[in-house]
Amino acid sequence: MAPGNLAGASVGTTAVGLSPRPDALDYIANLHSDTVSVVGTGMVVDSVPVGDGPDSVAVSPDGSRVYVTNSASDTVSVIDAPTRTVMATVAVGDEPSRVTVSPDNRNVYVANVGSDNVSVISTRTRAVTDTIAVGDAPLGVAVAPDGCTLYVANAASGTVSVVRTATRTVTDTIPVGSGPTALVLTPDGRHMYVSNLTSDDVSVVDVHDGTETDRIPVGDQPAGIGVRPDGRQVYVASIGSDNVSVISTRGRAVTETVAVGDGPNGLAVGPDGSLVYVSNFDSDTLSVIDTSTARVTNTVTVGVGPTGVAAVQGKAVTARGPNTAPVQLA
Repeated sequence: MAPGNLAGASVGTTAVGLSPRPDALDYIANLHSDTVSVVGTGMVVDSVPVGDGPDSVAVSPDGSRVYVTNSASDTVSVIDAPTRTVMATVAVGDEPSRVTVSPDNRNVYVANVGSDNVSVISTRTRAVTDTIAVGDAPLGVAVAPDGCTLYVANAASGTVSVVRTATRTVTDTIPVGSGPTALVLTPDGRHMYVSNLTSDDVSVVDVHDGTETDRIPVGDQPAGIGVRPDGRQVYVASIGSDNVSVISTRGRAVTETVAVGDGPNGLAVGPDGSLVYVSNFDSDTLSVIDTSTARVTNTVTVGVGPTGVAAVQGKAVTARGPNTAPVQLA
C-alpha cells in the first residue's frame, strides 16, 4: 500500500549531520531498491538484498532476527541480524504489507493486504502454521504486551479486528476512522492509537471496552505511528503533509508538528524514547527527530522508496555497505 511503482536501485551511504549518540540501530525497508538499509550512528552501514517490494520490517525481541515483508513476491525475508544475511524466505499470503513479532518471540504475524488475512509464522520452524481471516485490506498489526491479543487494522473496512492469539480466532471488530493503516498500543496495553489514512485523523480505542473513545485530527494522510516507552506521546507521520504530529496521550491533542522529508511513511520510536525515526518515501531519506526539542537533528540518505522502519537498542556495528570499507562505528 506504499505509494509508487517498483523499480530497482542501489542504496547509498551518505549521511547528513551525524549523531554522536548511537542509541539505536535502524532497519529501513526500501520498496524500490528491494533492500533493507541498516543505519547505525547516523549513517547507512549496510544494505541487505531481500525480496521484491519490501514494505515493512520488524525485529525479534532479542534483536537476533529481522523480518521483512516483500509485497511484490508474497514472501517474508528472515535476516540474521549479526551477519546481516537472509537466512530464510517464507511464502505467505497475497501482498504482505505489515509484520510484527510476538513478545515471547514464538510467532510472527503478517498482514496480507491482497488476501484479507494474517499469516502466522513459527520463529522456530520458519514456516506458516496458520492463516487468520480478518477484514478487507489488512495493513497495521500490533500485539498486546501480554501477547494474548493481536490487533489488525483493516484499511478497506474501516475497522480493527481483535484476534485471540491462543485460538487464532477473531473475537471482536472495532469500527474506527476511514482507511486505518497503522496502529500502536500504549505500554500499559490499555489504549490503542490508529492512524486513519483517508479521514486524516487518529482513533483512540479503549482496549478493555473495545470502543473508539476519541478521534484526533492530524496531518494529511497519516500513516506510520509510534509511542514513547513512557506512554506520554504518540507520533504520527503524515504522507500528504510532510510532517509528524506529536500527540499528548494525556490531553489527547496534537501539541507540536515537526516538518520532515517528502512523503513520510514509516515511523519508529527509539528504544529509550529520545529519538524518533521517520522514513520519507519521496525523498529517499530517514529523518531523525529529537523528542526533547521536537526538531529534526539528522537526515540520512537510504534506499529508494523507504517505507517500514524498526529501531532496536544500538550496538557496535561495522560498515559493510557498497561504498565503504569496514570500520568500527561504535
